[in-house]
Amino acid sequence: MQISSGFRSIAVAAMAMAGVSLASAAHADSGTIRFSVYKAAFFVGGSGGEGTFTFHGLTYPISIGGVSGGLAFGVSKTYFHGTVRHIRRARDVTGVYGAAGGGGTIGKGAQVILMTNDKGAQLELTGKQVGLQVNADLSGMAISLR
Repeated sequence: MQISSGFRSIAVAAMAMAGVSLASAAHADSGTIRFSVYKAAFFVGGSGGEGTFTFHGLTYPISIGGVSGGLAFGVSKTYFHGTVRHIRRARDVTGVYGAAGGGGTIGKGAQVILMTNDKGAQLELTGKQVGLQVNADLSGMAISLR
């Protein structure tokens, strides 16, 4: 049975594209992130903070800002640290991240968050929260390099 040259060309092109996309995913890298954020809410909340992002041995200062809406009230400060995955450049960490969640803290508490931005960067964060905070809300967080 003979395969037409047109079909063979399409098959070779498809395999090449699959190889490029696998190679691109394999070259994605990760970095570490640390920041603290203050949050205040009474149904609608706001948050802000700063920290550092380390990528390929260089440390970049970052700013954090965010809003939330839903059932939320209180004031807290959270110290986060974690990993940013699926990035190629330091600026890939910038952008808007979204999450839905719920919880509460009186005094000290723990936080675990997994978020993704529009560039595909994935934040895996753990943190310690101090303050009084009760929430069942949708929230967004923006990270920018300073």
